[in-house]
Amino acid sequence: MTLDELVTRTRERLAARQRRVVDPGPLVRAAVLVPLVERGGPHMVFAKRTDRVGTHRGQIAFPGGTVSADDASLLAAALRESEEEVGLSRTAVEALGALDDTETFATRFVITPWVGVIRAPVVWRPDGEEIEKVIEVPLAALLEPANVRVEHWARDGVVRPVYFYEYGGERIWGATARIVKDYLDLVTGP
Repeated sequence: MTLDELVTRTRERLAARQRRVVDPGPLVRAAVLVPLVERGGPHMVFAKRTDRVGTHRGQIAFPGGTVSADDASLLAAALRESEEEVGLSRTAVEALGALDDTETFATRFVITPWVGVIRAPVVWRPDGEEIEKVIEVPLAALLEPANVRVEHWARDGVVRPVYFYEYGGERIWGATARIVKDYLDLVTGP
């Protein structure tokens, strides 16, 4: 699938469905960007967190973070955080729509993921404080069954599937992997 086909399919499928919205209640509201770029095929962009951050140390995540009272919207929060963390200009992102809200069970966040395409050339500038490096993963690699596995973990008496994607010696798991799976299901399903 080309990037243009992926963008069209993403837009159409997000517009045709009811998005799952979670009332944050005691959870911390966060927003992330699920960036798509063309690199000889569509790639999804991730940020590897440093070992110095307060939560999710060393993990692979999407650029984004906690929503601020100054953010005009959840999308604005995701774009602001992406600019701060990886140097992605807000004006370079064409927003395609929001995926279902995703909760983190250990760290108590509710995350709204926004899918966006970046068509202009971009030079990633990880901030070095929160983000160690940017990782671009081919969509084809994420769809390859050999690169994904599921484990079932119990927490607070509830057993949940935990997804893992492996690429280039890196492991994408937890809420980020659930967002990846939701997106892949959306664009590859019937």
